[in-house]
Amino acid sequence: MGKYVKYVVLIAGIGMLVWGIARGDMAAVLRKAAAICMECIGIG
Repeated sequence: MGKYVKYVVLIAGIGMLVWGIARGDMAAVLRKAAAICMECIGIG
């Protein structure tokens, strides 16, 4: 059983990644990351 856990977690992670990209969450995360980065260096 223990040797299959890593594969189940890997498949679940890939599934969640694909689901998030399909929902458009990737653009929202990138937009928020850019805003935080701009605040850190003092531009925004």
